Amino acid sequence: MRARFSTSRKAVVLAAAASLGVGLLAGCSKDNGGKSGSPDGGSGGGKTTITLGLFGAMGFKEAGLYAAYEELHSDIKIQENVVERNENYYPALVNHLTTNSGLMDVQAVEVGNIAEVVATQAAKFEDLSKASGVDKSNWLSWKWQQAATQDGQVIGLGTDIGPMAVCYRKDLFEQAGLPTDRDEVGKLWAGDWNKFLQVGENFKKKAPEGTYFMDSPGGLINAVLASEKEKFYNASGEVIYKTNPAVKAAFDLTAKAAQKGLVQSQTQFQPAWDQTIANNKFATVACPPWMLGYLKSKSQPDAVGKWDVAVPPKGGNWGGSFLAVPKSGKHVKEATALITWLTAPEQQAKLFAVQGSFPSAPAAYSSSEVTGAKNEMTGDAPIGKIFAEAANTIPVQVIGPKDQIIQQGLTDNGVILVTKGKSAADAWKTATKTIDNNLEK
Repeated sequence: MRARFSTSRKAVVLAAAASLGVGLLAGCSKDNGGKSGSPDGGSGGGKTTITLGLFGAMGFKEAGLYAAYEELHSDIKIQENVVERNENYYPALVNHLTTNSGLMDVQAVEVGNIAEVVATQAAKFEDLSKASGVDKSNWLSWKWQQAATQDGQVIGLGTDIGPMAVCYRKDLFEQAGLPTDRDEVGKLWAGDWNKFLQVGENFKKKAPEGTYFMDSPGGLINAVLASEKEKFYNASGEVIYKTNPAVKAAFDLTAKAAQKGLVQSQTQFQPAWDQTIANNKFATVACPPWMLGYLKSKSQPDAVGKWDVAVPPKGGNWGGSFLAVPKSGKHVKEATALITWLTAPEQQAKLFAVQGSFPSAPAAYSSSEVTGAKNEMTGDAPIGKIFAEAANTIPVQVIGPKDQIIQQGLTDNGVILVTKGKSAADAWKTATKTIDNNLEK
């Protein structure tokens, strides 16, 4: 679940047994070689063993999907090999693809890496567009396209997406003299991230002592950029992050929030940031569905029911993964059948109900598992309905091969520096220098 950009989302979803069913989990299986059995892709007890290489907590096992599939297919056994952080998982995956060895029957690919895999490794994967039972119309069109090559090969089937909302503390808003009804809150900043900062300044005037309007500068810039059609690359695949006015505007807006003391001087998904959740130190956070699980995992019991969910100033997406089948796998046919079933709308709906991973299959949005979803942290808020509506506002965004590197440079080597006293101009220079050095590696 990706703790921090590529690692953020899923490393986040297992960390949290929250209340969508047994809970929205945010992700941390052990970096074990996290095996649930031997990874050799062989057979166990006369059964065909399908192995999955995953990162974070994709939730299939926790949601009971493996057990359900094994019950339907008595000759199949499923084993997953889980690495906690995508930043550790992905380089190993690239190495295995390069050498064409050591691959699982199924390999997960995070959205921040899918463009690079499509561009450089597509020949190593099965074309899932031709697989039996795979129907392109089951997925959001932009999600399907993210895993497609120019000639139409599809290397991965989409699992989840991360439609953006803003989670806010009703009690802190009330103490600061702001409305607490989610519709009224959404109206305060509708259509403009600058309005969001204005709300932050109003919050600060009467804010409870020691609290901030937002959790982190990284969370803010990530949310702003998630709502842009183009950010780091253009449609031709050229790196444009330094010349794209939308990126500089997002950076400057975040720097402004930092200078005004509206965001904490914290890096998301780090222990110190976790502690600010436990201590109720901020009032808002950019909030895809899986974030609710992370909030639950790090909060004290008295925070239950004090959060709510409002629409963001602009729609965006944070997170999402794909399941792919390497051609060199030992059980290509069986693996393809498995991921076709795992990513079908019915299973995606169940995954959301239990794990909080929001479906990339629109047909799931009308299911009772989605429409009736509630979360312990947000009480009676109809989160399934809220996130389904948010999913319809996500722009079709250009994803580049090094999105993760650029995003992390802008946050960890950029806007965070403004909270520590550096000027916005100097922080931008540091971020771009770091990014450019990393892109040249």
